[in-house]
Amino acid sequence: MERIAILGASSRIAQDLVLSFAHAGHRGILLYGRDPAALRGWQEAHGLSYPVADYGAYGQEPHDAVLNFVGVGDPRRAAQMGGAILGVTQEFDDLALRGLRAHPQRRYVFLSSGAAYGSGFEEPAGPDTRTAFAPNALQPQDWYAIAKLHAECKHRALPDLAITDLRVFNYVSRHQDLEARFFITDILRAIQAQDVLKTSPGTMVRDYLHPDDFYQLVTRVLAAPPANGALDCYSAAPVDKAALLDAMAARYGLRYEVAAAPAGVNATGAKPHYYSLDRRAAGLGYAPAHTSLDGIRIEADAILGGPAHDRL
Repeated sequence: MERIAILGASSRIAQDLVLSFAHAGHRGILLYGRDPAALRGWQEAHGLSYPVADYGAYGQEPHDAVLNFVGVGDPRRAAQMGGAILGVTQEFDDLALRGLRAHPQRRYVFLSSGAAYGSGFEEPAGPDTRTAFAPNALQPQDWYAIAKLHAECKHRALPDLAITDLRVFNYVSRHQDLEARFFITDILRAIQAQDVLKTSPGTMVRDYLHPDDFYQLVTRVLAAPPANGALDCYSAAPVDKAALLDAMAARYGLRYEVAAAPAGVNATGAKPHYYSLDRRAAGLGYAPAHTSLDGIRIEADAILGGPAHDRL
């Protein structure tokens, strides 16, 4: 891929990917966002100088692929947006699709979510998992999932176009917003503030994708023959809540209590086993280098300044 346009370039996962492209020496990156000045400031802080523009300028510069990261990266914000997320997702998906129809040789990578499977996850997702919503009793946590599923359905209805939906389940990065209401950010805030984390009882298994593995998957998709389909993202191994809490306590001194009241914001529904066993990405040569615990340790070390004994 010679030139890659990135919509939603102010999102944390998009910026991690841009840094990975830069580290690999890729020059042909075009960044688009609502606030070009803020994007330029971010670039300057990281020694980058890719072209930056607002969304109104998208399509004016030729490019071989477009990556769409526009969306909501915080469960709390997703809950606040409610059904409005449907319109936002469609607006920018349509923007990318219009360009793709005019340039059918272009590749399109859409950042989807494991939430597209619905809000169940009593078991992990797999190739035969079915999605179900109650159309006569839609809940606030359904809107985010429906927005992603709706976009994916539109994409499958265009089989002649090269569109890949990447379903991210969980992601960990030293650059992520620690005020976002994810379980891992709740843990990191508690460690920083030396507070006691209160967490609910019950099973919870998560698969945390590391930025290096996400970059590997994106580059595998772009290098593969054109295709139209969805891929589930995964690390080398997921982690359950008990193992994660014990690891964070041992390495960083996390203190926690299991309380009856639920902790965090379940803007997309409670998910006991929020990860996938679908390994179709391996067919592209994708082989994640990091387990969930490995990725968390690497990024948490960068955020917290290393293990607790190194910070004494």
